Amino acid sequence: MKEDFYEILGISKGASAAEIKKAYRKKAIEFHPDKNPGDEKAEENFKKAAEAYEVLSDPNKKARYDQYGHQAFEGGGFGGGGGMNMEDIFSQFGDIFGGGGGGFGGFSGFGGFGGGGTRTVKGSNLRIRVKLTLEEIANGVEKKIKVKRKKQAQGTTYKTCTTCNGAGQVTRIQNTILGRMQTSATCSTCSGAGQIIDKKPANADAQGMLTTEDTVSIKIPAGVVDGMQLKVSGKGNAAPGNGISGDLLVAIEELPHDSLQREGDNLHYDLYVSFSEAALGASKEIDTVTGKVRIKIEAGVQSGKILRLRNKGIPSINGYGTGDLLVHVNVWTPKSLTKEQKEFFEKMSTDLHFQPNPEKEDKSFFEKVKDMFS
Repeated sequence: MKEDFYEILGISKGASAAEIKKAYRKKAIEFHPDKNPGDEKAEENFKKAAEAYEVLSDPNKKARYDQYGHQAFEGGGFGGGGGMNMEDIFSQFGDIFGGGGGGFGGFSGFGGFGGGGTRTVKGSNLRIRVKLTLEEIANGVEKKIKVKRKKQAQGTTYKTCTTCNGAGQVTRIQNTILGRMQTSATCSTCSGAGQIIDKKPANADAQGMLTTEDTVSIKIPAGVVDGMQLKVSGKGNAAPGNGISGDLLVAIEELPHDSLQREGDNLHYDLYVSFSEAALGASKEIDTVTGKVRIKIEAGVQSGKILRLRNKGIPSINGYGTGDLLVHVNVWTPKSLTKEQKEFFEKMSTDLHFQPNPEKEDKSFFEKVKDMFS
């Protein structure tokens, strides 16, 4: 089970943005690979802190994490901040480490990222919206989506950038009253890739890329929520040269159902029955997310009765079981009657069997509302 992001950074859920940033910087300094050479445990803690900061520093991601935990980003193989490598950390959080090029103050950097080594460039992310029916959400689904993404054009070749000599960064040393100061900045010629175009086809863009249409298979786990975002690593735009591809971010949109209403992991269904069905009892067919089922309505059922069908709702995205289907019974009152029907009900109006006589188990409307929210 993954560690809690707040525990990793040593902060509370009510921590401010400034406190989150301060806590992350403290952890990053403590576990930085240059301070702990060859220490795999320190490197792992360094990555965990970066993963936690990536989520908690973003208000939208933080809100989803607070509500759904790690499952908000890790449904069926997708990651939110998961699987971060050193390229991700040093390129994304350069402002935390100081020195716009990803350096870390007095440290020399790790794997060439802080002190002028080759920087791996990552392609841009792509975002799509996937519409899902309630049935697809309840059962999980694999979607094949056509995505337009940039790929390196065949025949494109690169050569080492002459400005930075392939480092991806330009280092400058200045003499100040405090001594010699070294600063690093991303190379403006190659944008940090360390390579520039040597040859490219005529139909490629300035970076040697072509826009193509790919079919991407996306496995969506059961129980996702409207507005949740999943990530498919490496299915975004490619990066020039030897860079790594960006990610495909998948936003979930839940389509309304004709007869079912979702409330968290529970579902609600309005069932209408006639006077005669309520009095005599009936067998009714209703919709569920796994198909139609038939339920028995007991004789003498009252309007407002709620029937609970266990485990007929939506599976929890956090793995806490499956919700229920709540069937709300409504006795339908006819709006017009024939002469014979009116005469029948007039005769029955004084009959004791037709007089309201609620029993203790017949809960009031307010008691039912209370039960629903408890």
